[in-house]
Amino acid sequence: MRKLCAFLALVLSLVFAGATLAQDKPATTPDKPAAAEVKKEEAKKPEPNKGDVTWMLMSTALVIMMSVPALALFYGGMVRSKNALSVLMQVFVVFSLVTVLWCIYGYSLAFTEGNAFFGSLKERLFLSGALDAAKGEFANAATFSKGVVIPEIVFVAFQATFAAITCCLILGAFAERAKFSAVLVFIVLWFTFSYTPIAHMVWFWMGPDAYSSAKVVDELNGKAGWLWQMGALDFAGGTVVHINAGIAGLVGAYLVGRRIGYGKEAMPAHNLPLTMIGASLLWVGWFGFNAGSALEAGNSAALAFLNTYLATACAVLSWSLGEALFKGKPTMLGAASGAVAGLVAITPAAGNVGIPGAFVIGLAAGLVCLWGVSGLKKLLGADDSLDVFGVHAVGGILGALLTGVFNSPDLGGPGFYNNWFEMKPGFESIGAQLWVQAKAVGVTVIWSAVVAFIAYKLVDLTIGLRVAEEDEREGLDTAAHGEAAYRM
Repeated sequence: MRKLCAFLALVLSLVFAGATLAQDKPATTPDKPAAAEVKKEEAKKPEPNKGDVTWMLMSTALVIMMSVPALALFYGGMVRSKNALSVLMQVFVVFSLVTVLWCIYGYSLAFTEGNAFFGSLKERLFLSGALDAAKGEFANAATFSKGVVIPEIVFVAFQATFAAITCCLILGAFAERAKFSAVLVFIVLWFTFSYTPIAHMVWFWMGPDAYSSAKVVDELNGKAGWLWQMGALDFAGGTVVHINAGIAGLVGAYLVGRRIGYGKEAMPAHNLPLTMIGASLLWVGWFGFNAGSALEAGNSAALAFLNTYLATACAVLSWSLGEALFKGKPTMLGAASGAVAGLVAITPAAGNVGIPGAFVIGLAAGLVCLWGVSGLKKLLGADDSLDVFGVHAVGGILGALLTGVFNSPDLGGPGFYNNWFEMKPGFESIGAQLWVQAKAVGVTVIWSAVVAFIAYKLVDLTIGLRVAEEDEREGLDTAAHGEAAYRM
């Protein structure tokens, strides 16, 4: 426990030191406007709409449900009964841990102005400045429409759920053999040095209201995250969440090593009804994940909602058909996995493609991810226990690339705003956007893999990644937590 505390202290000191470097720039003092101008500016200040705020609070609650209980049950049902509670425990505690870290420094590193890779640690450390409860003053966060805002603390909570579930997704790759303390330390490192910078690179920008004239466009674009500047499209987390987590999971599967008896002993899912319930709750919660990423209750949220619904149904059918054709029988586990594959693949595309895109992405996701957890998994040779890489990384890559294709208005897509001053949608070409998407995928894969490798190695060298052989054979429920999922 002393090593764990010392390690956490070291991580936090590195974060504070690294983020400070991004902030060392001269302060500027703007000219103080006349009193009349101040009053005029205050009169024009946009106020949050109750409908938008309600939608975002509801979406945040839905995404919380996606982790606890949905992901926990989905993963918990797929492991052996002797490890069921250990998976539930890891999801529950990691979700809580990352939520706390997000409110301490994660949000500030991801969503404040710093450089192209990291935000400012000082700007929102411990969420300072987001709310003055005594005065009843709330800072506002931009949406994607001029003059439309939501309370920043709502945006903080919404994005906290994204960070937390992303870290929880990784857990399935090395389920049934990792130390609980090692998992927590790894998550702190990976969250800090992979999740927050990727989120900043993909999603941070200055907001539409900042684009007040054509003269400031280039300056404001230069303050955004690196991949945002590049023009990468990721509506709700194909790169930030799924590819990021899937790659970290694959690295973990290699470095933690295979389970005892893997490839020699049968390791079937112990409770498929739990997995089906988890998948169903994931489907429902994902509407908050994808449609909520519109940040307001409007047309973009409606499009993302239907695309999420449709693509998931298509993926269930294509995965089940693929199993029937290539394996002889469609399975419940396959149908549930197909649903998650469809949800993953449509995530970056949800508000960025039209209905034709949702059909194609969903159908492709079921078949491609089926190959990812069977043929590709055999080629890689890793014991990715719950197919984090095969579903999340493969599905995320597929969705990110097809977003570049079906965003085209010629294929029913909405295009995207490439001129935030005039708020006019545009689209250069499928080839150009597909290349941008491919670069964003490549950056995410490399960044996550390098950070994950270093983080796993540091943990292994200090406290060790894996439980003792006798504990693994006994089961982590009793060995690590002194409990059992079932008492007969």
